Amino acid sequence: MESGLSFSAADLAQTRFAVSPLWEVVTSYRVLVGRPDSVPHRRWAAQVRPRIARAGLDRGWLAALVPAQGYLADFLNPTPSGPFPTLDDELDAIRGTSAEQVRNDLVMLAKEGEPEARLRLLRDDPPVALRKVADEIETYWELALAPYWARIQQVLEADVFHRARQVAEHGSARVLSELHETVRWDDGTLRLVRRHCALSRDQAGSGLLLVPSVFAWPRVLTRSVHPDPPQLAYPARGFGAVWEPRTADASEAVAAVLGRSRTLLLTELDTPASTTQLAAHCGLSAAGVSQHLIALRNAGLVTAHRSGRSVLYARTAVADQLLNP
Repeated sequence: MESGLSFSAADLAQTRFAVSPLWEVVTSYRVLVGRPDSVPHRRWAAQVRPRIARAGLDRGWLAALVPAQGYLADFLNPTPSGPFPTLDDELDAIRGTSAEQVRNDLVMLAKEGEPEARLRLLRDDPPVALRKVADEIETYWELALAPYWARIQQVLEADVFHRARQVAEHGSARVLSELHETVRWDDGTLRLVRRHCALSRDQAGSGLLLVPSVFAWPRVLTRSVHPDPPQLAYPARGFGAVWEPRTADASEAVAAVLGRSRTLLLTELDTPASTTQLAAHCGLSAAGVSQHLIALRNAGLVTAHRSGRSVLYARTAVADQLLNP
């Protein structure tokens, strides 16, 4: 099966990226219930599954709204207002979902099986049920994702920075064609092959929202709710190594020139990170990290990018060449 999303010049101009905590909630939950032995996430799942079971989250609201296969409730993935929304921002959007949207989603879920008591409550009293859904997601977040979020977030933001640079260097068409093996750009249309869920401009608004995900592999997921822009969640670059132990194996030659601390920071910046994150990962003081980053930035080896209230530092191409000659 193939579906296509047509693009005007305005749609292409409104195409953007976003890192969404809620997309990681639904995709990670689907890993736990649908692909429990998924090789890339086996280490994470083995740690998290017992916590989820003890909290009863394997049979709660998420279990009803995120089946192991097929359609999942669209209201769980509201359109982010910016590139890096917080979980609180997105939970507020869930709580404010219209009754019409909730009931439309329940019609789709009913095609997957008989509605249970929770879904009947969601149909009959959306405001009360949505608060319960948001509360459960907060609990799931604390158990399953919050302990790992710094690492997950680094991979997601690194993907966004990489693809933004690719857009600048090669254009949007090439980047859209490289998102996933089932996604291709063809003469003004983004085509999704071997997809069960259709994605067309008739079902959604203008533009396109691209959301990298650590847990989406091996597929892409879509959301089409008019008048919102369509969303496409795709596997982020480097998702397969997110759970691997980190090592600091910087070049001795570079360390001899820059010093071991600055070389360690450059090595850690395989993915963008804040001063606080670098201090925690490298065992250095925040003040010391800040001083080193100023020196590295002045030397053209790192760049700084604002992300909400934080500043993320990224390694430049010059630094890449130094560490990987």
